[in-house]
Amino acid sequence: MGNETAGQRPETLAARALGRIDDVTRGVVPAIHMTTTFVRDADNRYRSGFCYGRPDNLTVRHAEDVVCALEEGRAGLAFASGMAAATTLFSALEPGRHVVAPKVMYWALRDWLAHDLTRLGIAVDFVDMADLDSVQAAIRRGETALVWAETPANPLWTITDLAAVADMAHEAGAVLAVDSTAATPVFTRPLTLGADIVMHSATKYLNGHSDVIAGMLVTAAEDALWADLARRRAACGAILGPFEAALLTRGLRTLHLRVRAAAANAISLAQHFSAHPRIAETLYPGLASHPQHALAARQMQGGFGGMLSIRVAGGAKAAIAAAAEVKVWSRATSLGGVESLIEHRASVEGPESPVPDDLLRLSAGIEHVDDLIGDLDRALELAHK
Repeated sequence: MGNETAGQRPETLAARALGRIDDVTRGVVPAIHMTTTFVRDADNRYRSGFCYGRPDNLTVRHAEDVVCALEEGRAGLAFASGMAAATTLFSALEPGRHVVAPKVMYWALRDWLAHDLTRLGIAVDFVDMADLDSVQAAIRRGETALVWAETPANPLWTITDLAAVADMAHEAGAVLAVDSTAATPVFTRPLTLGADIVMHSATKYLNGHSDVIAGMLVTAAEDALWADLARRRAACGAILGPFEAALLTRGLRTLHLRVRAAAANAISLAQHFSAHPRIAETLYPGLASHPQHALAARQMQGGFGGMLSIRVAGGAKAAIAAAAEVKVWSRATSLGGVESLIEHRASVEGPESPVPDDLLRLSAGIEHVDDLIGDLDRALELAHK
């Protein structure tokens, strides 16, 4: 990022994608660099800085730079998926080390930690990350290498005090990495709160159009761990493709508009359904009734995100029946797109899931909120007939 962007606000950085233009045509959207290989100089060197498409690509760098700027980080690495980003980080840990992670978190990664990371000789303790005493008790000085936080945590939307956990991790010699997919850099920038690395499933809000699978890591320091992550991405072929990177950059241009619109819908939905006779509980950190609302208001600047969950009166049968009746909402997995999604999480996660079986996860899109409320109201009534 050059001096031409100095002092620009995040909305400007995102909308202009750092103001970069095509060097040849002067187009406001740079060309997509699809090449897999590059010509050497006559003396057998690569003065362009590029040698092959697996370790690096200019279009990918552009997406990395935009997210890095939004997160106020030092460098970014784009991956072929959020899982590729996260598992690359965990796989870089030495055998015999220890990890602390949330009890309730993105299920696919939790499942990988429990069943795959442990096979690499790395121990994992799952704790309630909203309980600072539990976090402190789980961290082992000199043994814990990584503390992983997710806030708001999918799908109960609990909040982790990142500044406090960062102090705990660093005091024990551990790294704090944060999955900030749900918050996005629009509402939370974990690196400014003491985190060392922030991860995004860029498939979700960063892209925002349900047409790209991507992941992103951003670091506060270009240290030995970061160099190892870049090496591992190249060695394992986990880099994001250039076309997908271009789509991601396109999505980032509207990030602030989309995320704020989704958050506005989410809080309206939460307020409506928190008083609904067919809903036992509404989970959203923007509600004053949320047990960590004060922390969320302090840590999330300008909004509380587009994700919420409802627990349907009548249990799993009523919840699944309600989801079956929606017309505007889409019954689909994932989150963070412009379309609103509804999903019965316990069915997806299986018998080991800690998620209540009456819970429906809602990803608020950018449709008119009255259409979303009316559709779900109707579905809940039909489910109880």
